[in-house]
Amino acid sequence: MSGMSDREKAFENKFAHDQELRFKAEARRNKLLGQWAGGLLGKADIDAYAKEVVASDFNEAGDEDVLRKVGGDLKAGGVSVTDEEIRAKMQELLVVAVAQIQGE
Repeated sequence: MSGMSDREKAFENKFAHDQELRFKAEARRNKLLGQWAGGLLGKADIDAYAKEVVASDFNEAGDEDVLRKVGGDLKAGGVSVTDEEIRAKMQELLVVAVAQIQGE
């Protein structure tokens, strides 16, 4: 039975590790997205805006809260970017974020 218990524990550890990496990658992606959008908006403090975008992800599960935040801010700032373009940028930046985390 010890072998089965070890396998279960290993699976649980891998799952926890994968979840942690996913959280870190999404947070890093959101920071990068905030920096991108902050640049488009001409924000004086891009890093502060990026932190707002990261914080917006804690409103609800999924990416919709981040999409609403960035899309709304871009629209209010007079920047013409569609939701599809923001989603594409989010996907692109997730790949960058994963590569950055794996390189640490």
